[in-house]
This record gives sequence, C-alpha cells and structure tokens, in this order.
Amino acid sequence: MTKKILILAGDAVEALEIYYPYFRCLEEGFDTTIAATSSKPLHTVVHDFVGWETYTEKAGYLIEANEAFADIEPQQYDGLIIPGGRAPEHIRLNEHVPKIVSHFFEANKPIAAVCHASLVLTTVREHIKNRKMTAYVACKPEVEAAGSTYIEEHLHTDGNLISGHAWPDLPGLMKEFIKQING
Repeated sequence: MTKKILILAGDAVEALEIYYPYFRCLEEGFDTTIAATSSKPLHTVVHDFVGWETYTEKAGYLIEANEAFADIEPQQYDGLIIPGGRAPEHIRLNEHVPKIVSHFFEANKPIAAVCHASLVLTTVREHIKNRKMTAYVACKPEVEAAGSTYIEEHLHTDGNLISGHAWPDLPGLMKEFIKQING
C-alpha cells in the first residue's frame, strides 16, 4: 500500500525546506499532499547566510498547496513534514493546525520538523514537553518555553520526532524520516 505524507506549509515557506522533502517523498513513491490555509500557489523564500549575523531572504519559486488545513483528515496520513521559513509563524495560528499535528504525536507517526517548524510544535506543548529537539537557534527560547530541551546538534531524533537545524541538514533529516515511514 502506498504511504501517504502530509506537508504543512504557507506563504514564506523556505524553498529548499519544502522542495527537497516534497521531491524526496515523490521519489520514494509516497502520495504527498501539501496543505496550507487554502488550496493555492504558495510563495517560497530563499534563506541564506552571506556575511550577515542572521539569514537574508529573497523570493523563491511558487509551489502548489493542493489541500486546505480544514479539509485534512490526519488519520489518512502515515507521516508529517513541517518545513521552516517564516510560514510557521502564521500557520501555527490556524485553528486546524494544532489538531492535525497532535494526531501524529498521539498516533506515534513520524514527524519531521526543520528550522522554524518548531514554532508550529509549540502549539502542542503537551506533546513536546520533556522531549528533546533541535531547531534554528533563534527558536531556542520558544522550544525551551514549551518545556522541551533544545539540542545544539544539527539533527536530533527523539522517538517519532525528527528535528533539523536548517536546510543543510535535510539529507539526514529525510533519511531518518523515510526510514521511520518504511518501518
């Protein structure tokens, strides 16, 4: 049976952090859905470090969200991917997102969260309290305020939660995610 993967995104999602996982999942033969506030083309952004103390941001490619959060039935999916960028800041405010994310924790299904995705996870504190994860270093205060232990490593796996620091860590993140999806 074909595995089904859900990606939660929104405008200002980091381009590499959505495209890389999306194409890796398609390459594996997974039925992959990108969900956002509505079914629409999403604007991606490109974050990079070019001599600044923080990242720069430029407009990226468009990518199609083919489902709305309101229409997602999370029990139909085998795994969840949450890319970073600035999208997590606003999608975490959507009333459906915490319920969707909670399902994957409660059902112990694989969750891959990279960079600023940790901001979405802070909406389900009951599931990340006392867990260990990494994220973009600027998210460390939110991770710790939610009751999690911030790990300084670029990749970390705590049970079904696979977390990555930023887009350069996607190969390791996706390797572990796919391993868990395939059992």
